[in-house]
Amino acid sequence: MHIKRFDRAYSRRHFLSELAQGVLRTGVLLPLWPTLSAKGSAEGVYPDELLSLTAYTQGAIQEGDTINADNVESVRELLDPIQYLQVSEMGRELNVVAPTQDLYRLSPWEYIEATLRHQGRARFADDGNVVTTEGKPWIGGNPFPDPRSASEVFAGATLSWGRHDVSFYAVKEYDLDPDGIVSYEYQSCWVEMNATGRIVIEPKPYMKGHEDTLRFQSVFFLTPSDSRGTSYLNIWPYDQNRYPELYGYLPAFKRVRRFPTNQRFEPMIPGSTIYLSDAWAAGDPFLTWGNYRFVKRGPMLAAINSGWHAEDDNWQGTVHGGQQGKTFWDTSVELIPEVLVVEAEPTGYPRAPVGKKRVAFDARTLLPVSMVSYDRQGKIYRSFDGAFSLYDNGEQRVMDGAHPYWSWTRVHAHDVQTNRVTRLEQVKEVVGGYRSEANNPDAYDRFLTKGALRRMGN
Repeated sequence: MHIKRFDRAYSRRHFLSELAQGVLRTGVLLPLWPTLSAKGSAEGVYPDELLSLTAYTQGAIQEGDTINADNVESVRELLDPIQYLQVSEMGRELNVVAPTQDLYRLSPWEYIEATLRHQGRARFADDGNVVTTEGKPWIGGNPFPDPRSASEVFAGATLSWGRHDVSFYAVKEYDLDPDGIVSYEYQSCWVEMNATGRIVIEPKPYMKGHEDTLRFQSVFFLTPSDSRGTSYLNIWPYDQNRYPELYGYLPAFKRVRRFPTNQRFEPMIPGSTIYLSDAWAAGDPFLTWGNYRFVKRGPMLAAINSGWHAEDDNWQGTVHGGQQGKTFWDTSVELIPEVLVVEAEPTGYPRAPVGKKRVAFDARTLLPVSMVSYDRQGKIYRSFDGAFSLYDNGEQRVMDGAHPYWSWTRVHAHDVQTNRVTRLEQVKEVVGGYRSEANNPDAYDRFLTKGALRRMGN
């Protein structure tokens, strides 16, 4: 009989022991980040039972199987509580695929290279902001790829959402009522541009004249007709103790107006369950949240590299589940060997309906893969559940310069207290001829100023 030296219980004990001691050394058999830096994969870092769902569940669920209400108990601990609810009670299903080992399939190539090139050059200033060892704003990539604190994890996620200097997402949105009926449909564009930490777009690493700004971000709606022209612009100071300036153009008023900070916890349009605060699970300056702490470490199932629907001309996905069969995207998940679950509280927002959130980050890339928030009474409230992919399936690919495009593909946002669900998908093109793309420097003048906000509204 073959006796495994490192069985399932060994990994669990390892993660629990380090969490109890307040120690964070990612990896199990070897240190994670030094191995990733040397090999470009986590080879040798984790025991076999963390590298395959077949091994983890001892054959109860295998790669190629479908997780549903009949077998979800075997992987309950690998899902967040809202995902478990969706599968066990609402008919959601998850297709299991083989894990991704190649680091360069899990984030944009340039972002990974910048992280490797700049490792060891970041620190926290006295005011809590991330700066270089010389005291300047961050220069690009993840500042803390081998984190030692929960604050470091969230800082990296906040400084670069989409991991491109510029991201332009063509988006289709479907808002479902408690009975699973699609009550609203929108087409929109979401644009974000980093002013600091730039790694591709000139001038880099800082946008001239905006060295004190972190990013510009806008969203504008194209359909339906009663929402066409509604648009918002966020201008983020680099100082994460300060709140973004939020401007909006509402067609009914035909002017640009400034919105208060607490608008970050309200839907931007009727029917939606998504807040500005939800963006990339890090939609607010990280120093306006606090009490960061690790609450869990271990494996998790997530959709991190198989969500691009190349077979559809517009990259559109298919759906299932819920009362009408339209509530959830068809999703393929894989076993992540280690996630870091960070809890945070909105210390800078006394009127926020959220009391805390728990975000799971892939330890290899520190990408946020799942967020669950709780209300002020501590009751489970909402989730933000994303899917990601390299837009390269071997036969078809979308290029981002010299390398295949990497980005998010699908999002579920589920308010379990009202049972309303919002589904988002990044598509190739929406009405008006707007197309998803990355690192186009023209985005600033076209979409990211107050003048642009007015033009988009008109």
